[in-house]
Amino acid sequence: MVRAGFAPVKGTRHQSYDAVRLDGSGPVGDRAWCLVDVDQRRVLRTVQHPSLVAVSAVASADGLALTLPTGAAVSGPAVPSGASLTCDYWGGPVTLDLLDGPHAAVMSSYLGRPVRLAAAPRGGVVYAGAVTIVSTGTLRALAERLGLPPDARTLDGLAARFRPTFVVESDEPHVEDSWVGGEVALGPARVRVTSRVPRCAVVDVDPVTGERGGRVLAALAAYRPRHASGELLLAVDAEVVVPGTVTVAGPG
Repeated sequence: MVRAGFAPVKGTRHQSYDAVRLDGSGPVGDRAWCLVDVDQRRVLRTVQHPSLVAVSAVASADGLALTLPTGAAVSGPAVPSGASLTCDYWGGPVTLDLLDGPHAAVMSSYLGRPVRLAAAPRGGVVYAGAVTIVSTGTLRALAERLGLPPDARTLDGLAARFRPTFVVESDEPHVEDSWVGGEVALGPARVRVTSRVPRCAVVDVDPVTGERGGRVLAALAAYRPRHASGELLLAVDAEVVVPGTVTVAGPG
């Protein structure tokens, strides 16, 4: 295991962690919060709001800290307001608990529209599998097609674009494709790999600045298969079979 991570607030920067705890619902803390447009009853998604990925969100016992790309920061408790809202998420309903705190005003100003911070039920704003996995072999193969050095910095940058829960070491490109339908051990945890992950234009959003304009999707189109929907496939989704804490051990 060379990388583990998730975003505490849906759509914000994909954070790296030394360890991620998996329970039966997936990574604990993953997309525990989201931003919502109350008037339209919609969960904000990166595909419509790519600037979200430039916001760093860090959860702690004291609440939630948000750092904008400008350097401005806000932190404090996210307090239940007592109100809930049923929103649309990818065409389906999800009921969210609206929160009070300093975060909404800062994010509304940053995004240029009124939004609220909300607490999501486990898996409520997670598209497809709870766990996603990609191999270093896959990332190296993509780096070479992009004309980038397949070094640790490049691989980390590419991983941040695909936002996997785990990056595992492998010399074989796309070895994870062969895991579909089987089970994989991740340290003390075990997951069942369910499908390959369809990719959209979000992979062309810079994971630090939130700006569009990458060449990743075009590179994938040259050699990767497509989902029935037409989207290109890279990495795999999985569900937790045996819970446990997965620790990053580094390459080797």
